[in-house]
Amino acid sequence: MRTVARRLPRGGIALLFLLLPSTTTPALAQGLPEGVRVGAFVDTYYAWDFSRPPSLDRVYTTQPARHSEFNVNLAFIEARLDRESLRGRIAVQAGTSVQSNYAAEPRIGSVSGPDLSRLLQEAYVGVRVATPLWVDAGIFFSHIGQESWISRDNPTYMRSLIADYTPYYSAGVRAVWQASAAFTVHLHLVNGWQNISETNEDKAAGLRVEYAPSGTVLFGYSDFVGDKQPDSLPNRLRMYNQAFARLGRTDGAAVWVTFDLGTESAPDADGSTWYGVAAIGRVPVTSALALSLRLERFADPDGVIVAGLGTSGFETTGASVGLDVALPRAFLWRTERRGFRGDQAIYPERDGGLSRNSAVAVTSLALSL
Repeated sequence: MRTVARRLPRGGIALLFLLLPSTTTPALAQGLPEGVRVGAFVDTYYAWDFSRPPSLDRVYTTQPARHSEFNVNLAFIEARLDRESLRGRIAVQAGTSVQSNYAAEPRIGSVSGPDLSRLLQEAYVGVRVATPLWVDAGIFFSHIGQESWISRDNPTYMRSLIADYTPYYSAGVRAVWQASAAFTVHLHLVNGWQNISETNEDKAAGLRVEYAPSGTVLFGYSDFVGDKQPDSLPNRLRMYNQAFARLGRTDGAAVWVTFDLGTESAPDADGSTWYGVAAIGRVPVTSALALSLRLERFADPDGVIVAGLGTSGFETTGASVGLDVALPRAFLWRTERRGFRGDQAIYPERDGGLSRNSAVAVTSLALSL
């Protein structure tokens, strides 16, 4: 589960200065084996949370995770292999989003937990077993959702709640079948609901289906079935379904719509249900300037996904507006204003009380190499 950061990360600023020199990429690229590409990404930010959290940790989000602080949201270095029958990617990462998102990694035994897991954004190898079929194994991005872990790939800078409270990553094995130019199927067998270290001896399964009849239309469905409870506790089967669509081009005017519905069983009690919906629109104004708008609703009345509130549940409605400016030399400047109104008081305030309202403004400067 994507969780709230509890500690200030170390090493993110050092990694930023490692990545910034423009001479790094050409030097790394010299003498690489066939099909191997290297790259890097740095996303810096400053966020102002109008609730002014005294710990500076922002709640109910992974990105941006800190208030009133210049910091690194995400920085990574990657190497990719793309050959006719082999593929793979390894990427190491740091940043406040990493600290936040991997804080819930299980720590069972002496060689598990987030210490290593959070450093590996992806680390997988893949083999083409037939012309339309790939099999990959390792750590890879989740099959759920339209919003990426990497901010540059999203229509808005901050992630929708529907994205922040579903897995960003998985560990296991997956099969990707390109049935036709328009139809793709993913089958996943993974450790669980966003965990690399295991919580139990069970495994979870997931499906993703995409149908893209043209470059401007995409329809999809993804699901998850599994139990994330430790072996010492009774099973709680989690079943999750998501439907999504995109109308328009990712590099032009487009609308993204996502709806999800999850259930989880409970021993000797009724099960729990939660849902989320998000609609995002993005409109280019010029070749270098674009506007975005988002409306969203997330309701987890039993606290299955958003736990530990001390209230009867987490139910909120939100909206955001953003401005993106593409700068020379692969820089991207993004600014966003976002607000929420809860069905009840769920947002902590500086004086220790709770409010129904929450608002944040953030500006980010990112560099892709």
